[in-house]
Amino acid sequence: MHGSVYTVSDVMTRTVVALAASAAFKEIVRTMEGRRISALPVIDTGNHVIGVVSEADLLRKEEFRDSARERGPRARPPAGLDKAGAVTAADLMTSPAVTVQPGATLGQAARVMARCKVKRLPVVDDDGVLRGIVSRADLLRVFLRPDTAIADEVRREVLAGRLPDGIDAIGVDVEEGVVTLTGRVRDTSVVPLAVRLVRSVEGVVDVRSELIGPPHRPALEPDLVQEDARRSAPQPRT
Repeated sequence: MHGSVYTVSDVMTRTVVALAASAAFKEIVRTMEGRRISALPVIDTGNHVIGVVSEADLLRKEEFRDSARERGPRARPPAGLDKAGAVTAADLMTSPAVTVQPGATLGQAARVMARCKVKRLPVVDDDGVLRGIVSRADLLRVFLRPDTAIADEVRREVLAGRLPDGIDAIGVDVEEGVVTLTGRVRDTSVVPLAVRLVRSVEGVVDVRSELIGPPHRPALEPDLVQEDARRSAPQPRT
């Protein structure tokens, strides 16, 4: 692991089932069924990722099974009709493939998945060579970190040296990934910063701050204030 920042290389599956461009339709279906995988990368002879075949690509054949292929010359064919007649991975695949690099953070990978509406991403190096695969489930593994490991990282990486009150002034309790901060700080303006830094630690589910400022000096009674001022005033010389 890389400190408090996990990357795709930390959680990806390195042994990948991939398809050759010439893989036949039924071979693809058998591979997906046997491996219980919903999408497979397609590679060339140099292991470069050239596309991805998903279950949705395969279902085009069933979707358009009863559709009329012959339409008027000006009719626009429905989306996906071209894949209904495909028989190899090269014709079925979606290309270019949506990929991610090993050094990407888990947050970056999650945003790519959400934006492109995919459940898994081929992991490629700078040359586009397949190095692994990362799925949604892989990205969620970070939330399996032990509470003790999270608490130790919060104390060591976030609090120590970052906050003016230091590590000893703040209590850190972690339960099921929820971090609770307790104690007093000299400057309450640092509390939002502390919460933000703790939230950035991988595996943290939520942060609850119970940090408070320094104790206030109790106000004196009016007569005591006057007496205190009188005592503090310079005395006339005799």
